[in-house]
Amino acid sequence: MIVGAGPRGTGLIERIAANAGALYAGAGFDIHLVDPHPPGAGRIWRADQSPLLWMNSQAEDVTMFTDETVRMDGPVREGPTLHEWAGLDGRFFPDRRIQGEYLRWVHESAVADLPEGVVVHHHPRRALRIGGSPEGRQQVWLEGRPRPLLADLVVLALGHLDAELDDEQKELAEYARTHGLVHLPPDFTADSDLSALAPGEPVLVRGFGLAFVDLVVLLTEGRGGRYEGDPEGELTYHPSGREPVLHVGSRRGVPYHSKIGYDLAGERPPLPRFFGPAEVDELLERADRVGRLDFRRDVWPSVEKELGFAHYHRLFHAHPGRTAMAWADFEEKYAAVVDAGERAALVASAVPDAADRLDLAALDRPLEGARYGSYEEFQDGLRGYVEGDLARRHDPSFSADLGVFFGLLSVYGQLIRLGDVGTWWHGFFSYLASGPPGPRLRQLLALSRAGLLNFVGADMRVVAEDGVFRASSVTVPGALVEARALVEARLPEPTVARVRDGLLRELYDEGGVVETVEGLVAVDPTDGRVLDRAGRPHPRRFALGPYTNSRTPGAFTRPRTGGPAFRQNDATARAVLAFLRDLDCRAVA
Repeated sequence: MIVGAGPRGTGLIERIAANAGALYAGAGFDIHLVDPHPPGAGRIWRADQSPLLWMNSQAEDVTMFTDETVRMDGPVREGPTLHEWAGLDGRFFPDRRIQGEYLRWVHESAVADLPEGVVVHHHPRRALRIGGSPEGRQQVWLEGRPRPLLADLVVLALGHLDAELDDEQKELAEYARTHGLVHLPPDFTADSDLSALAPGEPVLVRGFGLAFVDLVVLLTEGRGGRYEGDPEGELTYHPSGREPVLHVGSRRGVPYHSKIGYDLAGERPPLPRFFGPAEVDELLERADRVGRLDFRRDVWPSVEKELGFAHYHRLFHAHPGRTAMAWADFEEKYAAVVDAGERAALVASAVPDAADRLDLAALDRPLEGARYGSYEEFQDGLRGYVEGDLARRHDPSFSADLGVFFGLLSVYGQLIRLGDVGTWWHGFFSYLASGPPGPRLRQLLALSRAGLLNFVGADMRVVAEDGVFRASSVTVPGALVEARALVEARLPEPTVARVRDGLLRELYDEGGVVETVEGLVAVDPTDGRVLDRAGRPHPRRFALGPYTNSRTPGAFTRPRTGGPAFRQNDATARAVLAFLRDLDCRAVA
């Protein structure tokens, strides 16, 4: 049984179909697919959402099929990317409904490729509870069914999860109820009821990532406003009069970096170089000796060196005129240096222009130490920052940034083996590598110029007092923004202890799943089997997805980038098939 019919469940079925010929020769088996939403698209990519909501990836960067770069035991089965399947311009950012149609086709194709005798049954219901011992068949209770379904194996492919409010959110929600305010907690923006955000009224927004971009779209174009001008240049926004006035801030105080707007010319950096399987093996051995690793102390130095290598490899090879040393000499010295200060001195001697040097700390906190004398002055300053980011991310003369992007993908693929590495890395990755399309940032600039979007600053602090919400930031000392509405523009944290999903919560309460320090479901990284409190893998239960400590970067895979999610799906599919094969053998014996 697969609980969850979205992209992860679909990917697992595709891998079962690909591996079945080599691993399973039985008479057949049934796959019960449990999800109230349509197979393939699932909840996030379903058809009944606004066509104004885009994918965060270009059509050519989305595939559900493996290729030769995926390191897995199963066979490669190539298939069309989204742009090839839909006949779209590869650089186009399609809306999410188109992606849902692609996912439905992939699902139907995967089902059609299953061997004769393997039958898929879709149950458009919620799974409520799992029972059964590790030695016997699992019992899965579904909403609206008095008796459980029986399954030899259960794979949880639940996707992103809703969560109960944490203590701060509970206090804010209670304050809103007792004072007649509006408080929208972390949620999937497409599922949020935004009708309480009144036209012309100020709204505080905490969160500057992709959920915020969706919020802006639904509250502007979604309410009848329109843009005029060049989508690749300057836009002017014409309001409908139904928009609220948004005041946004976050920890960094800036939006995620724009998607890079040019193609790679020349070779990719040869990765991994300083953070690959050997380095991860060493870290795992260290963890066995000393216990839990500290990401900043134990892991980050190698990650930082890897990202630097990716950056400078691209700079030296694509833009040699901006370097002052032969690549062979630089690479040798870069490999030998251990101390971060010595590495910075090496880079300074080899790369004359500071704009060509990689400063990850400055990238992470671009407003660190910045202070503005007034709220109005900061609006101009941040618009200039966004314009500069757009210019750089669309200028191939800064293609070392693209090298860092490939470095981030490579690092993420290795970090999966370490499991729970804390929340900072995932946020940093998304901020640098998974930001919005350039046209979305140009829309934000137009809204800012129109006075409908205002920037609060870094380390945004929100308090509820005197019957209102008030926001402040260290970026503009002394400035306060007041509103009767607050939106938490971010996804719920995938914390098992606060998950709303009844099935997973009951498993947690009973000890059937274990929460890591980060709050994720602990799984065996080799095949996704759920771990118990003693660290033992359950022989009949698996879990895949962002709520586990083997989560992967992004919702989908770029072609020819190794695809960690493909590798995981393949390993789980092979474990499932091997179990069913052995079960058949025992039955015959």
